[in-house]
Amino acid sequence: MSDDRISRRQFMGVSAATIAAAAMGESLLGCSRAAVRPTGATGGIGYFGQFGVDEPLVRNTLAAALGRGGEYADLFFQHRITNYMGLEDGEVNRASINTELGVGVRVVKGDQTGYAYTEDFSPESLKRAAETAAAVAEGPARQAPPSFRVSDGKAQRYPMQVSWEGVEPKQKLPILADLNARALKADARIKKVSLSLTDEVGVILVADSLGRLVEDFQPMTTLSLSCTAEEKGRRESNRYGSAGRAGFEFYSPERLDRVLSEAVARTTILFEAGQPPAGELPVVLAAGSSGILLHEAIGHGMEADFNRKGVSIFADRMGKPVAKPIVSIVDDGSLDGSRGAINVDDEGNLAGRTVLVDQGVLASYMHDSISAKHYGVEPTGNGRRQSYAFAPVPRMRATYMLPGPHTKDEIIASVKKGILAETFTNGQVQIGAGDFTFYVKNGWLIEDGKLSRPIKDVNLIGNGPKVLEQIDMVADDMAIDEGTWMCGKDGQSVPVSLGMPTVRVASVTVGGRG
Repeated sequence: MSDDRISRRQFMGVSAATIAAAAMGESLLGCSRAAVRPTGATGGIGYFGQFGVDEPLVRNTLAAALGRGGEYADLFFQHRITNYMGLEDGEVNRASINTELGVGVRVVKGDQTGYAYTEDFSPESLKRAAETAAAVAEGPARQAPPSFRVSDGKAQRYPMQVSWEGVEPKQKLPILADLNARALKADARIKKVSLSLTDEVGVILVADSLGRLVEDFQPMTTLSLSCTAEEKGRRESNRYGSAGRAGFEFYSPERLDRVLSEAVARTTILFEAGQPPAGELPVVLAAGSSGILLHEAIGHGMEADFNRKGVSIFADRMGKPVAKPIVSIVDDGSLDGSRGAINVDDEGNLAGRTVLVDQGVLASYMHDSISAKHYGVEPTGNGRRQSYAFAPVPRMRATYMLPGPHTKDEIIASVKKGILAETFTNGQVQIGAGDFTFYVKNGWLIEDGKLSRPIKDVNLIGNGPKVLEQIDMVADDMAIDEGTWMCGKDGQSVPVSLGMPTVRVASVTVGGRG
């Protein structure tokens, strides 16, 4: 029997062309996605057939994974190519290409998970990984599925119009060079500009002991612009970024203009900014990036594994009020083209829209398959992982609050003395209790219902669940932030989106630089 399997050394020669061809739709290739099957594919195996993956290999690996009585097993194949280009002082000073190819084997027995991975797709290596993962169980072997079915319940949330595979560095460099020149001209105080552009195309395949085969093609791109300005010997720095699941078409003139103007404006206004008064104050969270507080201080506490283990403060709050009726929060994988969008999660489950808080009442946690089984509910499509080297855990996708009955102007006018928090840079959160400290880079002092002067370098200190309870006004201007957000948990990071309407929190501890 001939073996057309591609070795680890050879696979870097398989360019992103195949990924891009498989990801592009009918309008670009003149054929449907279903017809785009690389040579070597057999049965329900699509893209990964070129690496020698076929149904017998999958079946035999699952049989080894179930060989010690595991209740469930799955294989997570991944191929991802990432290109990075950085420009500083007008010249490209960093550029790289990173290629990942591997498969993770997971075995579940009750609440226990065994996991192993390999970058070698040979039957021997896959069997060893499967047997390693299987060690979590002890009992009679279970049978691998005799056949597989290709999942057809997948959305199409991020088609690429212009594939990254066909975009050469000489096409990306003018974007960075033009933004660099325009930023320096935008304000004489701008002395230094740093830019980076990343593009990524990946393919995943999930095969499990239920007989499912789920494949997904996943593009991503990010652009970041940082400015350093100087005035009278004083320096200030700030940045703006934009990210999404799209191809080269993502960088429209409008988007590039917005990245430029936001980065410059957020930097130069810092020369006018001062410190607000410290103490307990009403805080208005601006629409968009204030969603980072919602994500970190509240969202993590609604991930099901923390609640299953009794770590989260929300563990005994299901079906109970956690906020005022004007507050509704969702976690959503279905926002077309957003950084947090996914067609399916990393367990192969359809990623839809999950209502976490419904008119103030805790309505659902975010579930992977393990927590869903524990709670007797369906998975919500939140099982995510950084790569094939990690087992999936419940993770957010795009977490945001729904619009409310007020307007931004009404909310500002309602505050006698407080602050408006606009942009955040970092923070610390104790996930179980929800205690947090967030650093506000840009904001405004509110006096007598009006924005009086810009502020900067502000610490917000509080407790997420308590802040949720103290949200007493919600505006109708909900916005999803387009930033380059990453979420860290259990030593792994995944891309996410977040958003908020303008909201008023009755009282938060406000501190200055110290």
